[in-house]
Amino acid sequence: MANSLRTLFSVSTHGVFLNKRSGFFSSSRNLRVCSHQSTESVTVNVSPDNETSSGGNVEKGFLRWRNGGGMYHRSALIDSSALVEFGAVVHQEAILGAEVHIGSNTVIGSSVKIGPSTKIGYNVSVSNCSIGDLCVIHNGVCIGQDGFGFYVDDNGNMVKKPQTLNVKIGNRVEIGANTCIDRGSWRDTVIGDDTKIDNLVQIGHNVIIGKCCLFCGQVGIAGSAEIGDFVALGGRVAVRDHVSIVSKVRLAANSCVTKNITEPGDYGGFPAVPIHQWRRQIVEAQISSKRKP
Repeated sequence: MANSLRTLFSVSTHGVFLNKRSGFFSSSRNLRVCSHQSTESVTVNVSPDNETSSGGNVEKGFLRWRNGGGMYHRSALIDSSALVEFGAVVHQEAILGAEVHIGSNTVIGSSVKIGPSTKIGYNVSVSNCSIGDLCVIHNGVCIGQDGFGFYVDDNGNMVKKPQTLNVKIGNRVEIGANTCIDRGSWRDTVIGDDTKIDNLVQIGHNVIIGKCCLFCGQVGIAGSAEIGDFVALGGRVAVRDHVSIVSKVRLAANSCVTKNITEPGDYGGFPAVPIHQWRRQIVEAQISSKRKP
């Protein structure tokens, strides 16, 4: 069995044939081939094109980071204490501060800046953005992709509006799993310090969010909205594009903001109105329904 395994492995591995002709390979690595009966050592040759003094690269210009085994571009600036897990990729000119942790299968795009002690989970996509200190980015988050901007030209064609700006995330921000934050088109998308965002939240392009805000799951904020400080949005709250919400506002779950909110306080309903007015509407609707035969 061991001999047959050695013969099979010397011929091919997952469809990649290992040519043993003299001079074809210039380096080799030792692998272990196991069976129920025995363990054999097999030498596998690799092409010099895929080998560097730092431990090997997959594409030209990429090296393997010694702390975690992830890949990074040689032009990236990574603090020696940063952890880049196996499967993660850090692209050109990205900057990672001290004690940054990048999870497996996460992609850090070109020129992204990540502040010290920020933790990024698995399968995260980060591009066209800067992230502050002590942030937590949970699994599956996408930051910095194009916003949803199109118009119909004179010929009836659907034309994409340029999305060329960035996302700026402050310090101590936490972003829940599978949340999406779009890059700006005419101004940067901004998330203020100490803001906490739940799972499955959509934040459109050009949105500005103040500090110490709290957004529950499935909140949707359309493009170019502006939200002040200490704003709390319940689950599935929707905010229309180009509206503003003053600081110290709380919105009940399932509310929809269709116009500017200029006074602090509690709001609810569709469209959102002051909370006492919304409660009165609910009571009146219940009474009206009971009167019907």
